[in-house]
Amino acid sequence: MTTVSMPMGAAGKRRVYVGVGLLFTLMALVGFWPTYFGPLVQGTVDRPPLIHVHAVVYMGWLALFMAQAALAARGRIRLHRRLGRIGIAYGIVVIAVGVLTAFGQFSRFIEAGQVEVAQRRLLGPLTDMVAFPVFFALAVAYRRRPELHKRFMLVATTTLLIAAVSRMSFLVAPAPLWVFLPIWFAPILLAMGYDVATKRLIHPAYVIGLCGLFVLRLRGNLVETDAWLGFSAWLATFFD
Repeated sequence: MTTVSMPMGAAGKRRVYVGVGLLFTLMALVGFWPTYFGPLVQGTVDRPPLIHVHAVVYMGWLALFMAQAALAARGRIRLHRRLGRIGIAYGIVVIAVGVLTAFGQFSRFIEAGQVEVAQRRLLGPLTDMVAFPVFFALAVAYRRRPELHKRFMLVATTTLLIAAVSRMSFLVAPAPLWVFLPIWFAPILLAMGYDVATKRLIHPAYVIGLCGLFVLRLRGNLVETDAWLGFSAWLATFFD
């Protein structure tokens, strides 16, 4: 395989994204271990097939992020770009599976007569699938500008970890923002800290990402609004 070489310093700077990829995986495992991965290992997990598909697809996305970060760190840019074409299609699959899973769970609660639970549970995953595509689309749009591309891809992936952080057993739900946000933002903060240490700058892509994710975290304020209750009640009529 032909590769494109790069200065060792440039390759070294990219290794921070490999570390971020490891952090992503650790956060997902810690967050979902009590409710999914632990029971899965013990053979006691009882979840609908769509949940298993969802888990495989999302962990596959984290594996893809790690692989892409490792390729970039080693200077294998041509292979990184080729795999990136597959990654674009895979990102669309992530979005599709996220939406299907959100409505699959919504339907399950509706059928069980738990309409209010269905309305509350739908807001989170549905807004996740609004936020992730925005940053994913920015990463794709700027794929020829690595400084923007890698940062928006990191922010997009961080968006997906909100569910894992929300389920971390050591957090007392609902965790206050000053506790929840630093844990969820840890991958972005790590990359920002590296930029500050090596370049003496804070990249605007991270600032945009943090602002967007902060707004996303405030979505809980919408759950009891008439607008959301009316909209979700209307959606529920399609699943009666």
